[in-house]
Amino acid sequence: MGTEPKLSYKARRRWSLFALVIGLPLYIVVCVSIMALMPPLHGLVQFAIYVFMGVAWAFPLKHIFLGVGKENPDA
Repeated sequence: MGTEPKLSYKARRRWSLFALVIGLPLYIVVCVSIMALMPPLHGLVQFAIYVFMGVAWAFPLKHIFLGVGKENPDA
């Protein structure tokens, strides 16, 4: 099992663009809405939750972003 991604370079570029332009703003709206529904929390607790949510979105999408900033390996 190599480290080769299953998506082609072109597909990964398209999906990463979609994730950043469409998915990330939607995720931000959902996170802020969830925080607005919660009861008032201590400032540090809110900060920790926002930091967690700010980092958590990237882990499931890590395989899409691998190598996107490099030159096309097929070219």
